[in-house]
Amino acid sequence: MHIAMVSIPFPGHVNPSIEVIRELVARGHRVTYANDPSWTDAVESVGAELKPYRSGLPVGDDWDGDVIDHLTLFLDDAIAMLPQLRAAYENDRPDLFLYDIAGAPARLLGGQWGIPSMQVSPTFVAWEGYQEEMAAMIEQMRADPRGAAYYERFERWLVEEKSPVTDSAAFQGRPDRGLVLIPRVMQPFADRVDETVFSFAGPILGDRDDQGDWTRPADAEKVLLVSLGSTFTDHPEFYRHCVEAFAGLPGWHVVLQIGKHVDASVLGAVPANVEVHHWVPQLRILRQADAFVTHGGMGGSVEGLYCGTPMLVAPQAADQFGNADRLVELGVARKIDTAISAADLRETFEKLINDPGVRRASAEISRELRAGSGAGYAATLIENAAA
Repeated sequence: MHIAMVSIPFPGHVNPSIEVIRELVARGHRVTYANDPSWTDAVESVGAELKPYRSGLPVGDDWDGDVIDHLTLFLDDAIAMLPQLRAAYENDRPDLFLYDIAGAPARLLGGQWGIPSMQVSPTFVAWEGYQEEMAAMIEQMRADPRGAAYYERFERWLVEEKSPVTDSAAFQGRPDRGLVLIPRVMQPFADRVDETVFSFAGPILGDRDDQGDWTRPADAEKVLLVSLGSTFTDHPEFYRHCVEAFAGLPGWHVVLQIGKHVDASVLGAVPANVEVHHWVPQLRILRQADAFVTHGGMGGSVEGLYCGTPMLVAPQAADQFGNADRLVELGVARKIDTAISAADLRETFEKLINDPGVRRASAEISRELRAGSGAGYAATLIENAAA
């Protein structure tokens, strides 16, 4: 088959599904991948063919404004994406459109061309009753003139493109079919998710050889990874507190990722048990780590669960707060704030790693995830969706 994947140029949206693309190619399918040209190497590395389009979404931390502003940016990008997709696939129509939750123009195009589509979600999905539970927040957004304009424009666009679903929330949250790339254990109200629509196949991690390697020092009794992901990383004060909190921690070797916006010189003197990098191969380190300080993005949260790594979670935006609460509920993490003092950070960390219940819960969930997920299972679900 010719399978077309449509996504946006963010690691948290590309990385969760890239191993599924590799598996589909290995099974003999032709896979094209619509994304910004900056992702050419990542797409071609798994054997897929890039269908380039230009995204207007902000890069890195350049996300000014509130939720309405952010939703408007995504809508702007989707409206601009649709004609680019139509031009890219007009004479090369696929047998199936796969689309990231932010690649919904592919659903419109599939409907117009009579091609089946399947949403691929790197995070949790809507459950029965979700729209009703969100009604108050949506009404509050509609009361803001900017929010009213957003919803009116979104729904007018759906009508103009002859979508059979013209309610914006239903269009995004209720696909024809959905593949969920997180473990069911991270899904809120999992018992209320319509399993005739959504199938859970996560996590799907792969080896990520292209991201480089990391070797645990021979004298490291235990390893702690500190990483706030790839976007909201401009937290020099937090990094300084990490250096202070974990300096000389007996038996612990610390890997500190500070992102591209922070200069290592602002950390001051770095102790011998701490290594500092602007970027690290996170999964490679987590497979060897004993603890993880994370921002709680879905990618990092799932990787921590899969590796059985107890976590301190410092959420900052979007779904990170809900993810942090869920990890605490599962018994594998404690929640902190990036404004935490060095002394409180060390105390909270020591309570985490010395809690036998946390270690037990982390190990049990890791075993469950290793036994019931993977790219092969996801690829079979995709093939069945196109049959």
